[in-house]
Formats: sequence, structure tokens, C-alpha cells
Amino acid sequence: MSNVELGLWSFPVLLVLIFLRFPIALAMLAVGLGGAWMVTGSNMMMLNQLKNLTFGTFSNYSLSIVPLFLLMGQFATLSGMSSSLFSAAASFLGHRRGGVAMSAIGASAGFGSICGSSLATAATMAQVALPELRRYGYPGSLSTGALAAGGTLGILIPPSVILVIYAILTEQNIAKLFVAAMIPGILAAVGYIIAIAIWVRVSPNSAAVQDRVPWSGRLAALVSVWPVLTIFFVVVGGIYLGFFTPTEAAAVGAAGTGIAAVASGGMSWQKLRKAILSTASSTAMIFLIVLGAAVYNGFLALTQLPQISAQWVGSQGFSPWFVLSIVLLMYLVFGCIMDSLSMVLLTVPIIYPVMVGLDFGMSPDDFGLWFGILVLIVVEVGLITPPVGMNLFIINGLAKDIPIGDTFRGAMPFVVTDLVRTVILVLFPPITLALVWLIY
Repeated sequence: MSNVELGLWSFPVLLVLIFLRFPIALAMLAVGLGGAWMVTGSNMMMLNQLKNLTFGTFSNYSLSIVPLFLLMGQFATLSGMSSSLFSAAASFLGHRRGGVAMSAIGASAGFGSICGSSLATAATMAQVALPELRRYGYPGSLSTGALAAGGTLGILIPPSVILVIYAILTEQNIAKLFVAAMIPGILAAVGYIIAIAIWVRVSPNSAAVQDRVPWSGRLAALVSVWPVLTIFFVVVGGIYLGFFTPTEAAAVGAAGTGIAAVASGGMSWQKLRKAILSTASSTAMIFLIVLGAAVYNGFLALTQLPQISAQWVGSQGFSPWFVLSIVLLMYLVFGCIMDSLSMVLLTVPIIYPVMVGLDFGMSPDDFGLWFGILVLIVVEVGLITPPVGMNLFIINGLAKDIPIGDTFRGAMPFVVTDLVRTVILVLFPPITLALVWLIY
């Protein structure tokens, strides 16, 4: 068997291990180490590769952003900032048809701006919003579908852990990626709100509305979320204006969120301990997946499969847009069976060299930013797509009285809005890149 054939066969082997519920990090480590041994025939070379890859991967300074953003999200989650965000959003939107569900989307967008994790955003906002959605008679399908979709904003609206990982894998500028994600993130929130508005008009008796809040109450609600707004503008604004590097901004954000949590009385010693332990656990999980992906991709580099694939695609004369469509469809399918971080780590090092070699009429830097946002959006769709949409199961676990089938059906309108947004961003790249061009 040739090295290229060995690389090709590694994919089905890896997928079988994943389907057998083997931890994906260990599956990639096992296939990567076993494949490297079969290519080189040397135990010592395989162990040297593991040693060098481990040091080379974890000595990357940019990876320090990950635990800092995770800690920032833990402080925000445990200190109760989500409640004030939901109350503020409801004061502006609650009196409209479908307004309570729209408020959940708005609050998820705000919470995602200081959290960076989809699962944490979905779980936190569900605890706050589900009781209110029940109180106003929203059907279980709309309630859980809206909360699952709102949670996906956590990985798109900056800061985003997955965007950081993508930037490291493709050697992109993290600050520019954060800028490029801003408009697509806002479009996502607007699309979800439109989906809710259409739902409640098709089914006009599906929910009650809140009483209109006077402007004095709205301003008071806005004042209550000043810590979230301040942290967002300091962190993201500091990156955009060049005051901080992304790593420095992550440190400032974590410290600022912690101080705000203590000042609001929402942080106790027990919660602080829980925040640190949860951050350490999540960081260890992410870093192990990063290492597994590095080992597996190192094996693929030995087989020359990525380079040969890029040459083959380029020699076939395929339209770049056709190849992009196939890649995005592949991500949609993979998103139904894999978690988002593993999918990005596993596929981007293989697919990106193929894509960057095609002519889309833009510079390599612009293409890297645009393609990264498209990948993130399609990965985001996978979080609310059956049968393995992680957000759907998180929300359904918190709403045990709602059948999982209702949650699946409730997510479908939001999946449709995601697909429409993806098509728009594919056809009009300047929507993604305009803010980058304006600032840089």
C-alpha cells in the first residue's frame, strides 16, 4: 500500500473509531501515531515526532488566548450576567409578537460577545429564558429551537475560541478574523429574529406578549448591563483600535469580567473555584484535541496527501466555486456527526491548502478570512442540525418535558436562515471583508 493510499484509508478508520464512541482526541492520536509508524517503519522516529509536535504545539503563544477566554466565559456564566442581559433585551422586544423568544436571541448575542463558547451560551441562556418562554405560552419546539440557535452565536460573535484555533491553523491574523466575524454575527442574530417573527405570524396564537416597558425602565435595564457592554467594547474595541494584542485583550477581558462579577456580588469563593476548575478541564480537553489533530495531520504530511490533493484539484480544471460548494456541503454533513472544534482541527489543515490554491479573485489574506468565516458559519449550523447537534441536546437536557423530536423540528427554521446567510456571504464576499478593509 502506498503512502497516499495509507492516508486515504486513515479517514474511514478514524470515522469508525468516532462512531464507536472512542474519544476523538485519542482516536486522532492512535491513527496518527500508527500511520506514522507504518510510513516510517521506525518507533524512534514516531516517538521523536510526538515529542517535537507536543512541544511545538503547546509552546505556541497564541494558544494562551484559549484558557483566558474560557475563564472570561466562566466568570460571566457563574456571576449571573445572563439574567441582566435577558431582562434588558426583553424590555425592548418583549412587547412584540414573539418578543420573548427574540429577547433570548438578543441576550445570547450579548452573552456570546463575552463568552466565546456556543455550548456555554446555550446552557446559560436556557436557564434564564426557558421559564419566561413557558410563562408566556411559547410552544416547546419554538422555545428550545430558538435557544439552541441563539447559542450558536457564541462561536461567531467575537471573541470566539474556534476562530482563534482556525487562525492558528491557517496562520491568519486573529484580530482581523474577529473584525471579519462581526457583520456575519449580527446578520445571524437578525436572521434568527426574522425566523421567529415569521413563525409567530404563521401560528399567531402560539405565544402571549409582555406589557410594554416605559423608556425609563428600558434605560434602567441598559444601565444594569453596563459591565457586559464595557467589557465587550474594551476587549473587542481594544483589539480593533490596536491598543491590545488578542492575547492581551483576553487577559484584560478575563480580569475585567472577574472584577465585575465580584463587584456585582455574583461571585463567591465556591464559584471562583468552580470557574477555575471548569476552565482547566475545558482547556485540557481542547488542548488534547489540538495535540491529537497535530499528530494526525503530521502523519498526513508524511503521506503527502494534502499536497497531492491540492495538485489534483488544481489539475482537474474544476471551478473554484464548485469546489467551495462541495467543501461547504461536506462541512454540513460532518457537522451532523462531529463536534465543531474537532471538525475544524481535523479538516482545515487538509482542506485549506487545496482551497487557497484556487483563484477566487481575492488576495490570499482576504481569502483566508472569508473562508474562515464561511467554515465557522457552516460548523455553527452543525450545532443545531440533527442527529448530533450538540446545542439541541444541551437545551433538551434542560427542558426534559419537551420531546427531542420537537426540539429538532423547532431548530429547522433557524437552520434555513443559516443556509440563506451562507449563500449570501458566498455570493457577496465584501459583506464579510468590508469592515476589515475599513479598519486595516
